[in-house]
Amino acid sequence: MPSHALAALLQAVAVAPQSALEPAGPGAARIDRLWDLMLWSGLAVTALVVALLLVALFRRRRPDELPPEADRPGDPRGEHANVETGGRGRAGEGRPRSERLGARWMIAGGVVFPAIVLTALFLLSVRVLGALYPRRGDTAAVTIEVTGRQWWWDVRYLDSAPGAAVRTANELHLPVGRRVRVRLRSHDVIHSFWVPGLQGKMDMIPGRVTETWLQADSAGVWRGQCAEFCGMQHAKMALVVVAEPEAAFTRWLAGERAPAAEPADSAGLAGRETFLRSGCVYCHAVRGTPAHATVGPDLTHVAGRRTLAAGELPNNAGNLYGWIANPQALKPGSHMPAVPMTNEELHAIARYLRSLR
Repeated sequence: MPSHALAALLQAVAVAPQSALEPAGPGAARIDRLWDLMLWSGLAVTALVVALLLVALFRRRRPDELPPEADRPGDPRGEHANVETGGRGRAGEGRPRSERLGARWMIAGGVVFPAIVLTALFLLSVRVLGALYPRRGDTAAVTIEVTGRQWWWDVRYLDSAPGAAVRTANELHLPVGRRVRVRLRSHDVIHSFWVPGLQGKMDMIPGRVTETWLQADSAGVWRGQCAEFCGMQHAKMALVVVAEPEAAFTRWLAGERAPAAEPADSAGLAGRETFLRSGCVYCHAVRGTPAHATVGPDLTHVAGRRTLAAGELPNNAGNLYGWIANPQALKPGSHMPAVPMTNEELHAIARYLRSLR
C-alpha cells in the first residue's frame, strides 16, 4: 500500500471510529438489528437453496419415477408433437408423480416462500425507517443546521434568542442521551450526511431542507462522512461528532457563543492585525473582529477543533502552517487558494489562529 494511502487510512482511524457495526445510539442500533436480521435470513435462505440444489443434482430417480417418454426415441417433429402422440403434453394427468411434485416445489420455493420472506423484510425496513427520522410534533434538545459545501461542513446551532446562534465548521457537539434535530441543506451539489455509529444516511439536496436525528447513548467521538460522490475531494469531506455530558456540552456551547478572545500580548495583537490585512478576511469570519465573511469556515474558535480541512488533518501547529501556506498541496481542488504572504506574515497569522480557542 502506498505511504500516502496508508497515512490517509490511519488518519481516518485516528480522528474517530467510523463503523455502522458498532452502534452507539438508538438510530444506529435499529439499523444494526435490521442488518443482522437480513444477514442471517439471507444466509439461511442461501443454505436452503444450496441444499436443495445438491439434492436435485445427486438424487437418483427410481424407475417408476421416470417419465413415459424417457425410453422413447427422439421425435423428429419436435417437442410440441407430444400433444399429438400421447406423451405428457400440457396436461398434468400424463406426468409422473415426481414432476408434479417438482412443479409444486417450484411454485412454493420460487414464488410463495420468497414473497413471504421479502414482504416481511420490507415491512420491517419501513418500520425502522419510520423510527429513524423526525416527525411533526417531535421535540429535540438542540437543533443544528448543517450545510454541505464542497468539501466541508458548515454548522450552525440554532437558537430562538437573537444573536445566540453559533456558527462553527466540521465538528458537531451533542449532549449525551438527548435527541438532537439536524436540519440538512446543500450549498452546491448533492451531498449525503452519514455518521455510521449514530444514524443512517440522509441526502442533502440543493434547494431542499431535510431532517434527521442524532443521539449518542454514551460520551465519545465518532467520525462522519459525506456518503454521496460530490466532486474531487468527496472522500476527504469528513465530520467529527463529539458527545459529552450535558454540563460539558452547555459549557462548550457558551464558549462557542463568545467572540474571539482578545490577544494577550503584542505578538498576538500583531498577528490579528496581519490576519485582518490578509486575503483571509474575504472568505473567513472571526467574531469580535471586522472579519465577517461567510464563504469559508468560521474561524472564531478554530484552535479548539480536533481537525483541519474537514477531518483531513489533525489540528496542530505544523498542519495549520502547511494548510495556510499551500492548501492545494494537501487537498487538491479545494476552494481555498494559497494566499501570497511572506514567512513572517504566515507565522503571525498561524500564531493568531492557534490562540482562538
